[in-house]
Formats: sequence, structure tokens, C-alpha cells
Amino acid sequence: LTLLEGGLDDKEINRSFLERAASGVDRITSLIKDLDAISKLESGQVNLLKQRFNFTKLAQEVIDELEMKAKKRKVKITVQQSSEREIWVNADRVKIGQVLSNLLNNAITYSKEGGNIAIKNNQFDKKILVDVEDDGVGIKKEDLDRIFERFYRVEKSRARHKGGTGLGLAIVKHIIEAHGETIT
Repeated sequence: LTLLEGGLDDKEINRSFLERAASGVDRITSLIKDLDAISKLESGQVNLLKQRFNFTKLAQEVIDELEMKAKKRKVKITVQQSSEREIWVNADRVKIGQVLSNLLNNAITYSKEGGNIAIKNNQFDKKILVDVEDDGVGIKKEDLDRIFERFYRVEKSRARHKGGTGLGLAIVKHIIEAHGETIT
């Protein structure tokens, strides 16, 4: 309405409203993608394309993709492993990348500015344990059982301000379970 009432001629107002519109489109696109993913995961329509891949390399690729977001918050992300060897897994590389991306996005969003995030990989026989840790405010004990539910947010007002769809951890849980594994 502001643009139609003369704001279209003012370059600053014009740019401001276009940036808001672009941001809104990005949020809606993200929501649609997440809703599509969660509906496919919950209905069992997911075909895993399992292949052998270097988990350590994938983790570094995801970190590289999120570098700008981490830099904005002055957050440092490190990978720590129980051994010097590369860790190889047999899983759906794209979906495991999505898991790492969702977990790291949350860690960056909710860690303190200037904080640290660590991806800790420990190999046990034919399995690996992956921990994503940050030094943010944490999650209250009473919320822990619900964080993997669709649309659940620990602190509703703060979470809304930070963005996101409330589906990221639910998607993570479904992907991990589709691989026959667990997340806590």
C-alpha cells in the first residue's frame, strides 16, 4: 500500500519494501520445502540413496556452507574426532548433509555471539556417534522430550524472532530414523 501511495517514486522506501518482500518470499519458500520434506518423511515416501562417503569431509562442506552465518554471529565451528583417520559411512549423503546443516543452523542461531560449536565424531566398530555442541543458553530439561516435534519451539517469542519454521529438528529425527538410527 505504501508503494502504491507514492512510495514507489522514493528509492529508499522502494528498496526497503522490496527487501522485506524478498525476505518474506524466502521464509515462505523455506516453509514449503520443510513441509514437503516432513510430509514425505512422515509418510515413509523417502527413498534413501545410500552410498559410502567420507563423513568428515561432508561435515567440513556443511561448515563451509554456513561460514557466513557463523561469521555474522562471530561463532567458531570445529570438528573433533576420536581418531586421526577419516570416518567413512554408508548412508544417504544428501540427507545426512541436511541433518548436519539443520543441527549447525540451530547451534549458530542459539549460541551466544562469539561462541563455539563443536562437531564431535567418535567411531565405535561399525557405528559413529556424532555430537553437535554449542555454548549457548541450552534447553530446559522439561523441553528436551519435545524438541523433535513438528513446530515445537522452546521459547516461542525468542524462536519466532530468530526465524525458522519449527520443522528442522523434526526433519532431522525422521532422517536419522529412516537410516535405522536414533537421535537424542
